[in-house]
Parts: sequence; structure tokens; C-alpha cells
Amino acid sequence: MPTMPIEGGEIYYEEYGAGVPVLCFSPGSLRSQISFWRSLPRDPAKTPAWMDPTSSLAPHFRVIAMDQRNAGRSRGPIKADDDWALYARDQIGLLDHLGIKQCHVLGACIGVTFALKLCEMVPDRILSAALMQPIGRVPDNVEYTRKQVKETWVPGILKSNPALDAAATYSFAERLFGTDFVHSVSREFVSACFKPMLIMPGNEVAHPAPVAEELLHLAPRGEYLKFWKGEGRDYSVPAIRDFLLRHNPA
Repeated sequence: MPTMPIEGGEIYYEEYGAGVPVLCFSPGSLRSQISFWRSLPRDPAKTPAWMDPTSSLAPHFRVIAMDQRNAGRSRGPIKADDDWALYARDQIGLLDHLGIKQCHVLGACIGVTFALKLCEMVPDRILSAALMQPIGRVPDNVEYTRKQVKETWVPGILKSNPALDAAATYSFAERLFGTDFVHSVSREFVSACFKPMLIMPGNEVAHPAPVAEELLHLAPRGEYLKFWKGEGRDYSVPAIRDFLLRHNPA
């Protein structure tokens, strides 16, 4: 089983294909794990409307997928004052563990928030970012997010890792999602980030379209792929593939 040791735990990951690396962050909020590329987080019996990079991109790239800390088969400690950099350090550590100097990043849902944080923390290592249905804070989803933190996301973390302190874990989650915009980075950062970004909007309370539209407005090298889920899935696979290929190292 491929794992990377971290202090107090380990990170589980999988690799597919060969070529320029693409580090992938799945949907599922704080339960973000590899299996959610293939099944809906809320209904594992159903196939998602989004593409699965572990199969769709593997013919062209070295695809690395991971279970985030305390999701799936990954485990690690959490302190009440931790923030998004905690996850980024795991992700950077995985790149180091695999000897990867540069990669593309691809994220869905919370994966967009992870990807943007990596663009901020290690810009020299990121080639481009494919961003599917970004999460973010808008007036219409503040109460929804609070409810999900309390009833779904934190209980899921505590179930995965019963050794965690419940009060500290709730404080950690509230810190993460109490922040503005896409939670992990500021508007000012995005407006000054010249990484190529392919932005694919969501259309529901968890993935508000206005957040994706604001990302497009702010990102100096942003591109927009509006129809990419459901009936647009077959089109999205070559569109995402070609976007990443265009930004491979020369």
C-alpha cells in the first residue's frame, strides 16, 4: 500500500500512467479521498458527473491521487489553530517523497481550495491548475457550510481518526471555512497569480457559480469551461487534457 509517513500518521496515495505529473485533489470537502473521483461522496452507488482523472488522464500524464489527512486511508494530528497550510504541507511533502519538482494540479470542490493554496505556497513547482466547481463563501451558503461542518464534515473526520480531540477538530474546521472568498487564498493573491487556470463553474449552494466567475475575473491567465459536467463530461476530458498539455514544460 503506497503511503508517505508524516509526523503522527501517514498519507495514502496512488499513481497512474506516466509523463508530466498531475497532482489531483478530489471532491468531498474534509473527507476528500481518491474514491470520490469514482463515486459520489453522498451516494457511493452513483457515478459522478465529473471526469475521473485517474483513468481519463493516465494515458497522457503521471497522475497522482491522494487521500487527504484524516480522509480515506490517511491519518494525522490536527490542532485547533491549524489552517489550510496543514494540508498544503502534506501535499508538498508528497511531491518531495515522489521526487517531483514540478507538476500540474487538478482539483474539484475543496480540491480547488487546495490547489490555489499550493499555487501560493510553492509557485515555482506548479505548472498550471485545472479547477472544477470551486467552493467559496457567499451569503447564500454561510448557514449551509456551518451545518455541514457540524453534522457531516467533522463527524466524518472523527470517525476516520477517533484519536483526534473533537473540540480542537471543530475549531479547526470553523477556522477553515470561516474565511472569505475561496477560503485558502485572498482575491489579491489570485489577481497577482500568473499561473494558467482552467476554471469550471459549479451551480449549486456548495459550489456557487459566482465564486468561479470571480476567479475568472481575477485570474490574469484564467480560462473558462462552462459545460463540463453531465452531458458535457465527454467534452471536458479532451478539454482538460489539452489545457494541461499546452502548459507542459517545453
